[in-house]
Amino acid sequence: MCGIVGLYLKNAALQDQLGKMFQPMAFTVLAALTGAMILSVTFIPAMVAQFSSGRISEKENPLLKWIRNIYEPLLNFSLKNQPTVITFAGVLVVLSLLLSTRLGTEFLPTLDERDLAIHALRVPGTSLSQAVAMQDTLEKKIKELPEVDFVFAKIGTADIATDPMPPSVADVFAIIKPRSEWPDPDRAKSDLIDELAQKLAEVPGNKYEIIQPIEMRFNELIAGSRSDLAVKIYGNDLAQLTTAADDVADVMRDVEGAADVRVQQVSGFPTLDIAFDRPTIARYGLTVEEVAQSVAIALGGRPAGLVFEGDRRFDVVVRLQDATRNDFDQLGAL
Repeated sequence: MCGIVGLYLKNAALQDQLGKMFQPMAFTVLAALTGAMILSVTFIPAMVAQFSSGRISEKENPLLKWIRNIYEPLLNFSLKNQPTVITFAGVLVVLSLLLSTRLGTEFLPTLDERDLAIHALRVPGTSLSQAVAMQDTLEKKIKELPEVDFVFAKIGTADIATDPMPPSVADVFAIIKPRSEWPDPDRAKSDLIDELAQKLAEVPGNKYEIIQPIEMRFNELIAGSRSDLAVKIYGNDLAQLTTAADDVADVMRDVEGAADVRVQQVSGFPTLDIAFDRPTIARYGLTVEEVAQSVAIALGGRPAGLVFEGDRRFDVVVRLQDATRNDFDQLGAL
């Protein structure tokens, strides 16, 4: 009983992700054990005295009698040879302490979910059509592996408050066949992941994070990051933050045991800078504000009315056609 209580007390002292996982369980078990202990010395004896009737006799349990027959000789031997027993116990404690220095620090081992999740990161601002085209190429490359059964993906979830993602971010799920259907059933899964990483590297324009589906979602919900360890840097200067993040990543790559260290991409968003020809604008009798407003309407659009269909309503937006909006010469002429 003391060992069980000690184990759950250790679980209650865990921090970070492990603490969020095991503290509720530890609290529940400790509360149940505490309640059972209180009831065993208060309620149970009272109920036995209240409802037990007739003659009560005490009998020895056969199992306990068998255990006592083994325990008593060992106890007598230990009491007669105290120096030897104490020395042996001390050696065991020292060896246990030495062994503890070789143990890892991960409380919960990584469970094999069989399937893989690939987090594909593309340049910020990538359009949905371009992301779909890149996704098709990526999925064909993943399906080249004979161990993969099928592949599906989720591109962007901007309308979900709990997981907002732009179209430039995709969660790709590779469903792996049972090992009996692999060309080499004895192949290590780590080798499969390495080969998958090599094939993904052949597709340009993407950065990848290979993880497991449940593990990825669990890390997101608990820590807000898909990775096992994340370093967040705060500030107002994006360029300085990017430089600091690269410096932190260089330090982390030198740490023993670190693998797949990456910096989240925050730059590369395409922009269009428009320089106004002020003398020409003045000759036409216009103002810079009027020209800027015209450019904003042409590129971004502006609502000009509403269209009602039953209970639904839609904005009527005025802007240039897509072909014209992508033609810099026509935009310059405008």
